[in-house]
Amino acid sequence: MKAVIFANGLLSDGKEASRRARGAHLVVAADGGSRHCLALGVVPHVVIGDMDSTTAEDLRKLEEQGTSVCRHPVRKDKTDLELALELAAERGAREVLVFGALGMRWDMTLANMMVLTAPSMAGTRLILVDGDTRMTVLRGGSRTILFGRPGDVVSLVPAGSPVGGITLRGFEYPLAGARMEAGSTLGISNALVGERATIEIQEGPLFCIVPRTVEIEEDESPSPLLQGVPSPSQ
Repeated sequence: MKAVIFANGLLSDGKEASRRARGAHLVVAADGGSRHCLALGVVPHVVIGDMDSTTAEDLRKLEEQGTSVCRHPVRKDKTDLELALELAAERGAREVLVFGALGMRWDMTLANMMVLTAPSMAGTRLILVDGDTRMTVLRGGSRTILFGRPGDVVSLVPAGSPVGGITLRGFEYPLAGARMEAGSTLGISNALVGERATIEIQEGPLFCIVPRTVEIEEDESPSPLLQGVPSPSQ
């Protein structure tokens, strides 16, 4: 099941967001993300949050179109986007595209990136979309396949902690069992040498940033290098 979430940041490509929303099984507006939905003519299934960024008039319009409102108190321990991500995961989404998660506020941008690493999100592929860029997080014990074009630039950045056992195949700069410390820039601006490349990680998490032309797929049959490595759910 695929879901699309609209957050309250900058929306750089409304046309793609609208197209993706039309093909999704679940569309969620994280509070102020409802303004993007209304501007694009997208009717979300749910709007969730404390509603401090959505006017009463906009809520009325959404409810008249069939949108459910999931209201939370203003004094809460999670951002509206985290609540939206948890809702999508609870409803069975296996892939979630998030639009409008970046820009406007540095604190919210950083929090929106780091929420991808939350243990509760381990069973769901979360992808932040910003113009031509896609960002997801790869976890320890995973083998990921990238499908793209020769020369497509891929960057890998440790998500706040050391990442070990990194093996890259099909890249201009391959690695074999390498380690990246937190803060390392070793993985910035690598590139595909063909139409297919693989990333294996023994322990993570690792941010993976790719262009629109690259598709990201999880390999369900990890290589022998990863055998015996606990899955993120263990």
